[in-house]
Amino acid sequence: MTDSNILLRVENLCKEFPIDDGFIARRRGTVRSVHAVNDVSFDIAAGETFGLVGESGCGKSTTGRCIMRLTEPTSGKVLFEGRDVAKMNRAELKAMRREMQFIFQDPYASLNPRMTIGEIVSEPLVIHGTVPDKAERERIVRELLDTVGLNPEHINRYPHEFSGGQCQRVGIARAFALRPKLIICDEPVSALDVSIQAQVLNLLDDLQKEYGTAYLFIAHDLSVVQHISDRVAVMYLGNMMEYSDWKTLYAEPCHPYTQSLLSAVPIPDPDIQASRNRIILRGDPPSPINPPSGCPFHTRCPIAKARCSQEKPQLREVLPGHFCACHYAEPTPIKESSIELDAVTE
Repeated sequence: MTDSNILLRVENLCKEFPIDDGFIARRRGTVRSVHAVNDVSFDIAAGETFGLVGESGCGKSTTGRCIMRLTEPTSGKVLFEGRDVAKMNRAELKAMRREMQFIFQDPYASLNPRMTIGEIVSEPLVIHGTVPDKAERERIVRELLDTVGLNPEHINRYPHEFSGGQCQRVGIARAFALRPKLIICDEPVSALDVSIQAQVLNLLDDLQKEYGTAYLFIAHDLSVVQHISDRVAVMYLGNMMEYSDWKTLYAEPCHPYTQSLLSAVPIPDPDIQASRNRIILRGDPPSPINPPSGCPFHTRCPIAKARCSQEKPQLREVLPGHFCACHYAEPTPIKESSIELDAVTE
């Protein structure tokens, strides 16, 4: 990927949330912090879909919000078209957000219940003053509703009159109103039924082909990310563990955590599913308030050694275009499943 083709570059992004332990802790100077995002770096090219996956609480959504500056990052750089988002003033930030939009996870909570869908979809055009004529705005809104598969005649209806999938389509129409170059999709299908998920994913794919929009697609479901992403990154406890193109990541994961996640993805064929070996991780994820020393995954890793608890691995290129933060990274590093599926089902 050449520098001229890079639309978004994230460098060593960190976000800490201070915890209020009370007056005594503040007086003693022992205020603790939640390390939500820790030294995350990646690039997104124009027109590319970059998938960001991991279990709940790993820092995916916080990363997306820091990129958009809905949440102020603690440190690091977010370069959008070569300009540092963290250093933008209010006017520059508003101009940047014409080119970068957000699709939220909850299709109901993200829409104002007191506004019609016509008002919701046209709101970006009003705020940024791109279409001052009211009749022209209505024409654009009707066109957008038709593009996302909604009846333009329902322009004066309210969000509570629509299903979850239809409300998410309204959110997608709003995000595309300004024809942005990048859209951050924060688990846009996780609250929807499986059949509706497929429709929304196909819609996003069609809109990307039509407008050339790049996506940062945040999700916890690896099977969803597989169908829409060009490259996929895996996060754990605020850290980037591995990323590469999706075919390589799914065929030859080089990090034990990625391999364990992929072993949990169900396969439609019941015969294959019944014969698979599952990699069951021990314990629960550590607290981000007090993360473990060394590799953040070593407390649950089946192949961890003494070095893993003492030295944090750096994200390095283990294969061309394939980056992994593991001292012992190699294709499918866990050679045997830690538990037989038959032992669980019997």
